[in-house]
Amino acid sequence: MFTLTYEFKLKPTQSQIALFEDWLEQCRRVYNYALTERKDWIKSRSCQINACSLRSEYIIPVETPRPNYFNQCKGLTQAKKKYPKLGGVAAQVLRQALKRLENAFIAMWKRNNGFPRFKKPGRMRSFVFPQLGVDPIQKGKVKLPKLGWVKFYQSRQMPDSGRVKQAQIVKRASGWYVMLIVQWDVSLPQPIPHGEAIGIDVGLTSFIATSNGILVKRPRFFVDAERKLKLLQKRVSRKRIGSNNWKKAQKKVASLHEYIANCRKDWHRKMSHKICDDTGMVFVEDLNLVGLSRGILGKHCLDAGFGQFFNILQQTCFKRGVYFQKVDSRKTSQICPSCGVETGKKELSVRTHVCSNCGYIADRDVAAAQVILLRGLAAVGHTVKMLAEGKFTGIPMKQESSYL
Repeated sequence: MFTLTYEFKLKPTQSQIALFEDWLEQCRRVYNYALTERKDWIKSRSCQINACSLRSEYIIPVETPRPNYFNQCKGLTQAKKKYPKLGGVAAQVLRQALKRLENAFIAMWKRNNGFPRFKKPGRMRSFVFPQLGVDPIQKGKVKLPKLGWVKFYQSRQMPDSGRVKQAQIVKRASGWYVMLIVQWDVSLPQPIPHGEAIGIDVGLTSFIATSNGILVKRPRFFVDAERKLKLLQKRVSRKRIGSNNWKKAQKKVASLHEYIANCRKDWHRKMSHKICDDTGMVFVEDLNLVGLSRGILGKHCLDAGFGQFFNILQQTCFKRGVYFQKVDSRKTSQICPSCGVETGKKELSVRTHVCSNCGYIADRDVAAAQVILLRGLAAVGHTVKMLAEGKFTGIPMKQESSYL
């Protein structure tokens, strides 16, 4: 099964926009109500047996099952009789809101994410149609259940052979967008190791350092716009909450955030295509991105967007037939790529790798990229003495500020 996602900007009418807003609000209320049920059930089971709180206790009968996606979907049918507004929303859209809550709890149990939180007005920004009708796409139009035909800017052609699996409506500061997921009943082979190999080390001084000695300066998308963002947020704080001027000021803040995210993603895509030129294998380090984002340099790590860059690079490698693999990131800056001897931990201020055993000198990030390359080649069964072939040339004479 092969899946691709196509993103287009919608051209809805005013009546359709009003329906979109109403559906988002109904999905938010269903999400919050379902979260309340689960939270009350958990609190009723966490109270002590021999003591009660001085304020109150959650008392729910013992035979009451734990709320989950399936029994809450059954309760949704009864809620439609009590709240007629829910009947105007497609049933599958409301079930997907419950499915989102279920996924949030699964992420909390399996990936140690935080406890799901309630969504205040305006925080629910998307809803999903898991199924569409027959032939839902025409030239510049998409047919959505209970909404009818909605126009969109068709910036590129969609393949006729695939089947449109689902559609997601997303609200952003710049307008409404639709994500169309297209599936094909085919199995595409994964790229195999071949051609020239390259190792990539990411960092904050240089965004990437390649094993062949290229250093790319890290662009500071958020930091450069932080001064303007501070000014816009100060204007929001001076407006009366809920007023029209407050909403306009909030929209300007959201537009700036969207502009920063679009610039970062565009740069990542261009960089990934540049890396894949004349390359058959790409090896990167498997980093603990969550730990990096919570450290003292978390803001700069999030501004760099290492996780998004790795995902885009992996997608680009798959499209262009380049082999992609992550390798162990431990001690990449403490091992000499020439002789393999561990040189010890370096301070962040030390930017040059100097091996006391073999005398190999290189930029610290380049040496780490060369270690990543050697680990990647060993993982795919290639053992090459890079120094004997003259591929490790030592410290670069000039740092390139732009790789594009």
